[in-house]
Amino acid sequence: MLFNYKAFDASGRPANGSIDALTIEVAVNALQRRGFTVATINPVGKDSFFKRDIGFWNHIGAKDIVILSRQISTLFEAQVSALRIFRLLAVEVDQPFLRQVLISVSDEIQAGSSISKALGKHPEAFSSFYVSMVRSGEEAGKLDVTFGFLADYLERTYEVTAKAKNALIYPIFVIITFVGVMVLMFTTVIPSISTILTESGQTIPIYTRIVLGISHFLLSYGWFLLILLISVGLFLWRFGKTPNGRYTFSELKIRLPYIGNLFRKLYLSRIADNLHTQLSAAIPIIRSIEITAEVVDNAVFESALAVAAEEVKGGSSIADAFSKSPVIPSIMIQMIKVGEESGELGTILETMARFYRREVSNAVDTLVSLIEPALIVLLGLGVGFLLASVLIPIYSIAGAS
Repeated sequence: MLFNYKAFDASGRPANGSIDALTIEVAVNALQRRGFTVATINPVGKDSFFKRDIGFWNHIGAKDIVILSRQISTLFEAQVSALRIFRLLAVEVDQPFLRQVLISVSDEIQAGSSISKALGKHPEAFSSFYVSMVRSGEEAGKLDVTFGFLADYLERTYEVTAKAKNALIYPIFVIITFVGVMVLMFTTVIPSISTILTESGQTIPIYTRIVLGISHFLLSYGWFLLILLISVGLFLWRFGKTPNGRYTFSELKIRLPYIGNLFRKLYLSRIADNLHTQLSAAIPIIRSIEITAEVVDNAVFESALAVAAEEVKGGSSIADAFSKSPVIPSIMIQMIKVGEESGELGTILETMARFYRREVSNAVDTLVSLIEPALIVLLGLGVGFLLASVLIPIYSIAGAS
């Protein structure tokens, strides 16, 4: 395999070129034997045009990290060295941006950095939770176990989150398609029919006049309406990036009818599972709560966990600290209190995580079963109203003639 490299020679002068080697690790070793200090090295010709590293695509998905963590766990169990693990995965991974991250991590490890420190330099790929877990594994000398914990945890989190997101894809797609078809009808079909209706001299029913009015509005002011919608969307997007906007949207997300209940259970499952995983890795409880606040992905729960961390620092029990927030349900507080009193907090949190995962799964199944018939009824009413508004006057005209 051919690799392009950028390096510095013994005098510190830059040197660029290519080298043929079986693996990236072999290529780096060969360059080092020549007296070069490797800055970057990348395989040539592996990516197609559509897989090249384009800035807009520099995003690492949760699924990529799940698969990567499972691979790292397996290689550690096979007693492969950390440097060789990251070198191997850098060659094998398909995601271009993740490949660059892994190359950087392996370079840091080769330079003498710890794994957690090297991973911590890439927050776009590895969260604070991930880095803290790896640091704990390094201190305990159990990196294979730690990466196993991480792989299991990330798989559970990804499965629950993906199921919740997939439940919303179908209704959103149907609604967007329906709106598109209706706009097409109002702007192309209805205008040609409106000419027939207005020239007939017949009395037009009120519901038909409403349809004709909507059609006229879209033809006359459709572009202005589209620009307005885009402007509002951009404003909301920018507002959502601010602290106040993020908190507002996070609160709205958990207060929506039914869907809000689904999101609340999703976040509670994430909190319980996150805390349990970190306690299993012997991370202190205060730090565990702080890290959970960073990765819970909801500003309301993040604020609640931040307050809880401060309360625990001040000497409060975890249950009392969590009771300060109305978004933490009483059943979770009571279970945590039992766990603290019995010394089985980790087991209790694991139980709570399983409970809320089941609740999320059941809520998603129920939501899907309700959405499909509701959408069918809604679409039927919309299409029926439109057809009735057009066909009834036409039949009246035909009968009068």
